[in-house]
Amino acid sequence: MAQDLVQETPRLISMNANDNVAIVANDFGLPAGAAAPGGPTLRERIPQGHKVALVDLPKGTPVRRYDVVIGYAAEDLPAGAWVNEQRLDMPAPPSLDGLPLATRKSPLGGALDGYTFEGFRNDDGSVGTRNLLAITTTVQCVSGVVEHAVKRIRTELLPRYGNVDDVVALEHIYGCGVAIDAPGAEIPIRTLRNISLNPNFGGTTMVVSLGCEKLQPERLLPKGAYPSRAAMGARDYDLVTLQDNSHVGFEAMISSIMQTAEQHLARLDKRRRQTCPASDLVVGLQCGGSDAFSGVTANPGLGFAADLLVRAGATVMFSENTEVRDGIAQLTARAVNEDVARELIAELGWYDNYLERGRVDRSANTTPGNKKGGLSNIVEKAMGSIVKSGSAPISGVVRPGERAKTKGLLYAATPASDFVCGTLQLAAGMNLHIFTTGRGTPYGLAAVPVIKVATRSELARRWHDLMDVDTGCIASGEATIEETGWQLFRTMLEVASGRQTWTEKWRLHNSLAL
Repeated sequence: MAQDLVQETPRLISMNANDNVAIVANDFGLPAGAAAPGGPTLRERIPQGHKVALVDLPKGTPVRRYDVVIGYAAEDLPAGAWVNEQRLDMPAPPSLDGLPLATRKSPLGGALDGYTFEGFRNDDGSVGTRNLLAITTTVQCVSGVVEHAVKRIRTELLPRYGNVDDVVALEHIYGCGVAIDAPGAEIPIRTLRNISLNPNFGGTTMVVSLGCEKLQPERLLPKGAYPSRAAMGARDYDLVTLQDNSHVGFEAMISSIMQTAEQHLARLDKRRRQTCPASDLVVGLQCGGSDAFSGVTANPGLGFAADLLVRAGATVMFSENTEVRDGIAQLTARAVNEDVARELIAELGWYDNYLERGRVDRSANTTPGNKKGGLSNIVEKAMGSIVKSGSAPISGVVRPGERAKTKGLLYAATPASDFVCGTLQLAAGMNLHIFTTGRGTPYGLAAVPVIKVATRSELARRWHDLMDVDTGCIASGEATIEETGWQLFRTMLEVASGRQTWTEKWRLHNSLAL
């Protein structure tokens, strides 16, 4: 193996002329003694994605990647040395005071007209990329019954309704045994409410309740929750309550759920895809299982695609509080106005306080897999994460559990956890999800199609039936960021029009996390 590695031309990637480290691009890394053209000779074996010192870095020297100080040399690091988390001291987090407010105006280019997809238009003006029957649950207690019913609906009823894509149970662990009137309790409630209103559910839902839970259906979905159905009566949804006296035994419960589901399936089956402008897309951007290539290939390509979406009039959301925190000055400078900048500061400040109350150090964000993939700390990870937001002005902030109300690039304030972030972006109204990964993850959501993007070609080849797009071609020089961005943009339009993703094919669905 070592001989094979020596024979391959060493390739190092730096992100800025001011950087004093670069990452190893070669599959499986490089051995000691490998000499990069125009670069140092490696003093030790360095894995793929990990950093090599381009010059001597005496102890205490700022280590720069993305032209940002990601740490300080914890020991003398000669040129060609491996720079990793054990050899770096992490810088202090940037202050939330004295930040630039709406100072950066980056021209995006002209509007992109004429780009469309085939979607399902709803009465409220929103558009679904899928036509799904959603079953909302008010409490975890009913989940087993609903799961059983969903299996029977999928096998016995769904085949008769060919225009309905699937049935989805909105299962969660909330609803009872909680301080439902405590400060902050409105967040999980409005999250579940707004997920129930997701465009992919056609402006309709059915609810399965136990009957004695704290989160009663009328509190979850008060009158008027579905404006398009306000004329249909006092309640805008169909309700099955398991504790009703009419339910004599388990089979009676299942029968009641299936009868109600069939009414919804009949309505949904009448819907047809129609041509919609790209401006009707609400796209959630996310990364997980990140590596050092996330900020080199997939996320820059996705950032270019995000700019194309914004130019086409779409809504684009990026998230993950702890993964943007160290780049807060970049974000506040890009805010469309000072009010949006202050909203960003308020949300990240709230999360700072939340972590402080739990005595959680921000360094805990970086996972063992991130580090194995070459990311030394949260500062380096944050720089690569922010890149996927592109360069558009940030036109708004979506608080946890709220619905997005404006177009353009939005910051949806969510934790960094993949499935919590996905849950909150669903509540914000996303109808398409795109997820970049370097280490690999089978993450998926039942309510929206998830496009999986590999940062490395080796991962794309190995997980050939899990990754939808390979962006490793940027690192190898076979494609540019711009070309890859256009590929991602077109892929999103195709998937929004009904093209199936791998997560849909295998039904890889993570649970909702309120």
